[in-house]
Amino acid sequence: MKLSVPGRATGAAVIAVAALLTTSAIADAAPARVAAAPDIPVANVKAHLTQLQSIATANGGNRAHGRAGYKASLDYVKAKLDAAGFTTTIQQFTSSGRIGYNLIADWPGGDANQIVMAGSHLDSVSSGAGINDNGTGSAAVLEAALAVSRTQYQPTKHLRFAWWGAEELGLVGSRHYVNNLSAADRDKISGYLNFDMIGSPNPGYFVYDDDPAIEKTFKDFYAGLGVATEIETEGDGRSDHAPFKSAGIPVGGLFTGASNTKSTAQATKWGGTAGQPFDRCYHSSCDTTANINDTALNRNSDALAYAVWELSE
Repeated sequence: MKLSVPGRATGAAVIAVAALLTTSAIADAAPARVAAAPDIPVANVKAHLTQLQSIATANGGNRAHGRAGYKASLDYVKAKLDAAGFTTTIQQFTSSGRIGYNLIADWPGGDANQIVMAGSHLDSVSSGAGINDNGTGSAAVLEAALAVSRTQYQPTKHLRFAWWGAEELGLVGSRHYVNNLSAADRDKISGYLNFDMIGSPNPGYFVYDDDPAIEKTFKDFYAGLGVATEIETEGDGRSDHAPFKSAGIPVGGLFTGASNTKSTAQATKWGGTAGQPFDRCYHSSCDTTANINDTALNRNSDALAYAVWELSE
């Protein structure tokens, strides 16, 4: 919205208005008490989604496990991370007779005995491109990692980012990763943050309640925006945090809803349409770049970065 300033306003008044606007913009972007975490440009996140959509379109309409679209998605993410200075590792596994891949990216530095991880599943179902499920989480995690590189962030703890394969077949990739960690390596992970479906078109703002400290971190961010949250229940045990939690690793994350229906109370609180699913295109061919709520994607991408910075200090 453009602010109209009367022509006879003094220079001091104009400066005061400008300062007020600047302060307001900063307050809208993130909680004022945190200066370290950068704003994640939603345009950058959406550019990654456009690329994932193009990959799906060129490969039979999906990015599913064992299909060419999945490998092309992994190659796209890996190239971005390699160029940004991450150390990347591809972990291979087999599921349903097809080869799958996890992608792990480590940011050099930080205490290797205290690792903060952020991850998302990169595969789609075979029936569609999977842009909300889970291009949104994958793109936001990628852009947060690239922000670490842009800012040359040097946290106290070690940062690791991950993109999981074959989540849609039963958390196969993330379980393979956790099961192949030694007990000592599991103990080094101080927290795993999961991002699955964070741009639903009729969104809710759901926070995992598995670990109090991580839960509080996300709630603090949203309190700073004046946005109410609810505890996430629809996806309990159904996404890649579950293997980490089973291994005794603290977990948390964000979610905007899938096939569950938004209530009247939730629509009053968050906007959107009561009586309709949070994502009417869940696991369907219409889960394309048109199936995204930009505001939810923007807020959750910023919340992701906030948590990564806050928990790795």
